[in-house]
Amino acid sequence: MKMDAINPIVIVAKKEIMDNIRNKWIILVSVLFALLALLASYGGTISGEGWQGLEFTVTIMMGLVQIFISIIGLMLGYAAIIGEIERGSMEALLSLPTRRREILFGKFLGLGTVLTFTILIGFGIAGIVIGINVPDVDYGQYLIFIGASILIGLVFLNIGIFLSCVFQKRSTTMGGAIFVWFLFALIWQMILGVILVFTSSLEEIESTLSVPDWYHVLQLFNPLQTYSTLVSLNISPTMTTPGDITSFFYPSYYSSELMALILIVWIIIFFFLAFWRFKQRDI
Repeated sequence: MKMDAINPIVIVAKKEIMDNIRNKWIILVSVLFALLALLASYGGTISGEGWQGLEFTVTIMMGLVQIFISIIGLMLGYAAIIGEIERGSMEALLSLPTRRREILFGKFLGLGTVLTFTILIGFGIAGIVIGINVPDVDYGQYLIFIGASILIGLVFLNIGIFLSCVFQKRSTTMGGAIFVWFLFALIWQMILGVILVFTSSLEEIESTLSVPDWYHVLQLFNPLQTYSTLVSLNISPTMTTPGDITSFFYPSYYSSELMALILIVWIIIFFFLAFWRFKQRDI
């Protein structure tokens, strides 16, 4: 990439980072992540046995991460473009020798840095505290959990940025973001569950402790399920998504590499969709 193209990207990215630092967003979310992880470790057992290891913490945290990081990613991204347009600052940016792809990539780079930093700080501090109180912790599994959490955050960040390029008003963009979250967090599983009930009997599922292959394939089209599978595959013992009683065992083609690749593909696809829509938009 040429140096004259890097400067506008860096400028836009720095603006996003500084805006979030000034409004204390990074600090608040980092504290939230740290508290959630510590509460999951210390208060996650019914019997109140005290501090639990990182494996137990990650198992409890998966469901919380699916909720909070996906919402935070969408909230960071949904106003990235439409917010600038409504404030009138987008016209000023475009009046400079700055291309739209540079603006978009700068937005993604800056907001992605903010999201990554908050996850690293929040979960990193919690991991250190847990490691001090629990002997023989497996930091490798915890690092995979953090990396997977960053990937799912970037997926929803890019979905939010894409929505910001699609809709004409900030309010409708927020509505679109809310729908996307409900689609992947709730509606997707409900639809698959209904189809499963009508195509397979409960007795058949209970006797084989498995579900049809099509169910596992369609799960890969839900980034939240892909994230939970990636984390579960790297936790001993392997566990399914909290609340998902249908996937007792994963098929043989499920692997950490495949899950990570799928999440990366989600990020790339929605970045290019956002650029395509932003390029066509009349401002």
